[in-house]
Amino acid sequence: MFIQTLGGRWMDHPFWRSSFKLAKAEDLQALLESGVPDLVIDTDKGLDVESAPAPKAKSTAPAPVAQKEMPPPVPRVSYDREIEQAKQIQGKAKLAVTNLFNEARMGKAVDISVVAPLVDEINQSIERNAGALLSIVRLKTVDDYTYMHSVAVCVLMTSLGKQMGLIDEELHQVGLAGLLHDVGKMGMPLEVLNKPGKLTDAEFTVMKNHPMQGWEILKKAQVSDAISLDVCLHHHEKMDGSGYPERLSGDAITLHARMGAVCDVYDAITSERPYKHGWDPAESIKRMAEWRNGHFDETVFQAFVKTIGIYPAGSLVRLKSGRLAVITDQSDKSLLTPQVKVFFSTKSNAPIKMEVIDLSRSQDGIEGLEDVAKWGFDLKKVMGF
Repeated sequence: MFIQTLGGRWMDHPFWRSSFKLAKAEDLQALLESGVPDLVIDTDKGLDVESAPAPKAKSTAPAPVAQKEMPPPVPRVSYDREIEQAKQIQGKAKLAVTNLFNEARMGKAVDISVVAPLVDEINQSIERNAGALLSIVRLKTVDDYTYMHSVAVCVLMTSLGKQMGLIDEELHQVGLAGLLHDVGKMGMPLEVLNKPGKLTDAEFTVMKNHPMQGWEILKKAQVSDAISLDVCLHHHEKMDGSGYPERLSGDAITLHARMGAVCDVYDAITSERPYKHGWDPAESIKRMAEWRNGHFDETVFQAFVKTIGIYPAGSLVRLKSGRLAVITDQSDKSLLTPQVKVFFSTKSNAPIKMEVIDLSRSQDGIEGLEDVAKWGFDLKKVMGF
């Protein structure tokens, strides 16, 4: 059978993926003994219930648990169809976060009830087509980085949470944590926060206070959400204990804070900053893979790569046909065959008719990454926003 979704909490079962082919007897036994309350299978990719052989479960296996009623799935739509709604959600989220952060800078108690409903809208957009919103939040300007970074981390946290099997309130909370994780930067001196160059050691020491400042801002606002408080305080901790503010390591760092660390770093290094150009998404994944020992949780990082792909949305690639394309969405079949939007021919050195192609169903394929700066393309126009 092909397991599409495992019910329950991700950390309560032995599988790091929530979607996989169930083909090994030991995996079947581990599933029977895991206490997973329910699951969904994809009969297009594997056997149906009626055709599958009956498993020989141990007598110690838990008694069958009645399936809970699953919420109706949000229908998938194309990238081009979702992009307009995604733009509206991004605009609303940016405005709400800007207002919230400005209140924090003025010393007012922040009202998170204003931003909480946006998490649900972001969740639904990701359900319809994750590539649209992931593309939009990646392309931010230097001036709006502080606010859009929080929106982007919310989108990434929600997408990663889905991949790791988080559902319902827990999924909502990790998204909200993404929106609020950097609110402590509003307590930083503007000359440090907005410095158009690399921070000195003394300035970086000041900046390292922002997780605690954020935690205090949320506590002052009587935020009782443990996940938001935890991610706000601990998203700069590292698995080897070299992070800050508390130098936590290993199991002392919660799953949600580990997720926050990966999402925060990815968006930071792919964004334009006053002192450096943002790295290409695919190059960023490659570099993060080189840092992961000691920095990131291995399982969380692998799930993150599966979430956004080896070629994340927004990457510029050259196809074997000589066409240039932008990644718009991932494929369920392989990380190497995403959906792309072709728009330029290197053979004729001229624009061509834009077309979305699913490389998992095409004879064409990715030959390599291309540098956007080298070509001078406006990817916002190419991607439809």
